Amino acid sequence: MTERLTPGKLKALIGKELAVSDWLAVTQERVDAFADCTEDRQWIHVDVERSRLGPLGGTVAQGFLLLALLPYFHRLNPLFQMKSKLYVNYGLNRVRFISPVRTGARVRNRAVLKEVSRKGFRRILVTIENTLEVEDEAKPAMVAELLVLIFL
Repeated sequence: MTERLTPGKLKALIGKELAVSDWLAVTQERVDAFADCTEDRQWIHVDVERSRLGPLGGTVAQGFLLLALLPYFHRLNPLFQMKSKLYVNYGLNRVRFISPVRTGARVRNRAVLKEVSRKGFRRILVTIENTLEVEDEAKPAMVAELLVLIFL
């Protein structure tokens, strides 16, 4: 998909899966680094010994870490490989953290195009539903609708 992006071409993809990312390990080092950046050092994220005795049986990733990984998961999404001048994070609609991600688990993202709308001259707004799956788990970790403003 290297041809010029147009709203008409995108509309044909509404409801379709755009991409499934590779698996990514959620390591304790990644969780600790995110805690350092955000000051979210709740013991269920960073205290390995205490969390073993807690209700989740070990440390878990911060929900906002999972959300912050969306740009990484979209790096190979064909939508973001198309010709355009700029892609801007426009925000989020619905975000739900459904099940915890234990450190050491692997996650991947499924991206489905939900909506396409014009936002002025040579700008379109796309809504992408992201489902963050946890390897060997029945429930996803997160579902989030990402809004991206594309300057054509």
